[in-house]
Amino acid sequence: MKYTDLKIQTQREFPNNARTPGFGWLVRAGYLTRENEILALGKQAILQLQNLSSNPSFFSFLDLPIHHNQRETFFPLSTGSTEITHCKSCNYTERIELAQFKKASFSHEEQASIEKVSTPDCNTIESLVSFLKIPKEKTAKALMYVRTSDSQFVFVVVRGDMTLSEAKLKNAVGEIRMATAEEIIKAGAIAGYASPVGLKKALIVVDDLIPQSPNLVAGANETGYHLLNTNCGRDYSPEIVMDLVQAKENDTCINCGSPLSTVTSIVLATGSIFNFENILLALAESHHDDKGLIFPKSTGPFDVYLMHIAGKQLDTHAKATEIYNELKNAGIAVLFDDRDERAGVKFNDADLIGCPVRVTVGEKALQNGMVELKLRTEKENQIILLEDLISRLNALVK
Repeated sequence: MKYTDLKIQTQREFPNNARTPGFGWLVRAGYLTRENEILALGKQAILQLQNLSSNPSFFSFLDLPIHHNQRETFFPLSTGSTEITHCKSCNYTERIELAQFKKASFSHEEQASIEKVSTPDCNTIESLVSFLKIPKEKTAKALMYVRTSDSQFVFVVVRGDMTLSEAKLKNAVGEIRMATAEEIIKAGAIAGYASPVGLKKALIVVDDLIPQSPNLVAGANETGYHLLNTNCGRDYSPEIVMDLVQAKENDTCINCGSPLSTVTSIVLATGSIFNFENILLALAESHHDDKGLIFPKSTGPFDVYLMHIAGKQLDTHAKATEIYNELKNAGIAVLFDDRDERAGVKFNDADLIGCPVRVTVGEKALQNGMVELKLRTEKENQIILLEDLISRLNALVK
């Protein structure tokens, strides 16, 4: 395609709203607007990625530092909206709200007798552990919901030092919403002092670590009081026991026992559905230098950036047009910079746009039946015979 047909507008400066280097380069190179709208060059790049995505080795072509599981592929990015856990040892990867990890019981003590104690103004885990001078892991955290499909009151128990994953809870019981104050009272519980002990009509769901954690402090369902030494199975019987808590940094990998890392990322693919705009951004983040983008072979919108430098005796534009048509007929994806611009401007734009190969048609080389060829990743130019151009390009880009 021709540069002027695509109406490419490159920028000399990074946009002031550049969230990441890759986004900045895509704006400067004319793939995106500052408002993150896809321009014609960006659409051409996405079309090429779509064509390439049918290849089973698609992600290997992209040469990206990706994390993936059987369902999704992620690219680490500080401004991403998806947080994942990742094990560097075995590559276990999962969304943080669904990730599993190895849990450890804090003790194996014998069950003690339940005891009601006064705990004034202790309606949070933090205030409770401070008042009783106990660690968070010795408490049972209560969370209360209502299942939207049938208005069933759902009482959830996780250990006080852990965080509930609502995604896991929804997988267990269906869609839910937070219970209202009236619904909590109607169920026989008291917000801030709630426990499953004595509840009659609640669906009790506990994290799988709760049955292994004896003698937890839980609410007494009475304002200002808690119960010492509550034990799952003895003092209340849950209907569902399963993994309900969210992983965090340095939790133990469920597969190999190594520490987990938390990584902010963007989603590149879900199953066979690709997010090509995110893939384009990931390419820009991973493949650029201080001059612009450097697309790996076959992954950019074009394989070759063809340009001419105006001559005094020869019509370099006409010859470049002839070469452009020959390259297209040979099945080579080529961007022809057909502008009447200074050589320096074209060289800069070629580096910005990031095609793997640049071919320059200049008067001096043409007089000897040659053109200049330069790889985007190399500093030196090569002067090659015109008759060898197509075979050389095929070897470089196919």
